[in-house]
Amino acid sequence: MTIKDHSVSKETFKLLFDSDLQLYRTTPLPTDLGKYYESEAYISHTDSHKSLSDKLYQWVKKYNLKHKIGLVKQYKEKNIHLLDIGAGTGDFVRTAKEYAGWEAMGIEPNEKARRKAQEKGLTMQENFDELLPYSFDVITMWHVLEHVPDVAKEIQIISKLLKKDGVVVIAVPNYKSWDARHYGEYWAAYDVPRHLWHFSKESIKKLFAAEGFKLIDTHPMLFDAFYVSLLSEQYKTGKASLVKGFLNGLRSNYYGWRKGEYSSQIYILVRS
Repeated sequence: MTIKDHSVSKETFKLLFDSDLQLYRTTPLPTDLGKYYESEAYISHTDSHKSLSDKLYQWVKKYNLKHKIGLVKQYKEKNIHLLDIGAGTGDFVRTAKEYAGWEAMGIEPNEKARRKAQEKGLTMQENFDELLPYSFDVITMWHVLEHVPDVAKEIQIISKLLKKDGVVVIAVPNYKSWDARHYGEYWAAYDVPRHLWHFSKESIKKLFAAEGFKLIDTHPMLFDAFYVSLLSEQYKTGKASLVKGFLNGLRSNYYGWRKGEYSSQIYILVRS
């Protein structure tokens, strides 16, 4: 497929399918990925509330923060030392510290987002260089793995930083969802070239199995279907439609309930 960067550059990229790993790869890989994030349109680095989709995103994010804490508690409950990779402006790290009482920190390579997080009084590093091995009980990546240029290397780092009985929580879009099939090239969660990889459940299992991890559970991100459908409708027609976005979000979640393929899915992994 040929996909357009609707939100920032308006450039086009191709998705190449890897039949062994059951994933798509964005090509060509830009030599300067940073410039595709330096925009007010890239909301997870700005905390923007300007447009209707911005307001919806921020409302959903706020609702989801405590839900994510509750989900992590299903697998790890006490004395949690947590690392959030790709922490953006730090809201999940702050919730983990202030609401759950955990020891939490983040990794965020984008300077603008990292500075916003640090202004909130959070521990935020640019990279993994100063982190000690086997230090964390839980490592989370909320819609981050799809942004990583070298996925295999990232999983190796996660394996090194995680304690023996630790838990990895990965949330990524799912190209096998109803809304992905319905919107095709206009599906907002392709988000090229910021999303370099486009995963399925099979690809997550295979990639993490290479480092000795086992997939033990999956969870839907139900609100993503509505938000992604709203944006996709705007990309396809040129105007936002709350009604169509809402109805197609419902359709996608119904398909996910029947087939186990939601717009975005959370994967829980442990060492096998």
